[in-house]
Amino acid sequence: MVGLTFIGHGSQKLFGWFNGGGIKGTAGFFESIGIKPGAAMAVMAGLSEVGGGLLLALGFLTPLASLLIIGAMLMAIIKVHGPNGFWSSNGGFEYNLIIIAVAIGIALVGPGAYAIDALIF
Repeated sequence: MVGLTFIGHGSQKLFGWFNGGGIKGTAGFFESIGIKPGAAMAVMAGLSEVGGGLLLALGFLTPLASLLIIGAMLMAIIKVHGPNGFWSSNGGFEYNLIIIAVAIGIALVGPGAYAIDALIF
């Protein structure tokens, strides 16, 4: 579910699906918070989320998938949610930190018996 959710979040950034801003809208938001160049960073963020989500959902290259998701969440904490404190009810980083913990856990424990990684390695 975490992987599928990240595919959705990345699709918002890249394609404007699910009420997302697409590259143009995401780039504008990124530029407004000091992330420049906005369009290039929007593409990188979207690809990181779609790619990490897809890899995680498939259980393929799971440590890389976790790293992509962790990177996206660290940037969200640093640039958006960190100044708002811990609690997500105040726009804080609580939820982002939980996702980081889940991604680290999956990377350390492994994706499970039905993952592509289990078939290959």
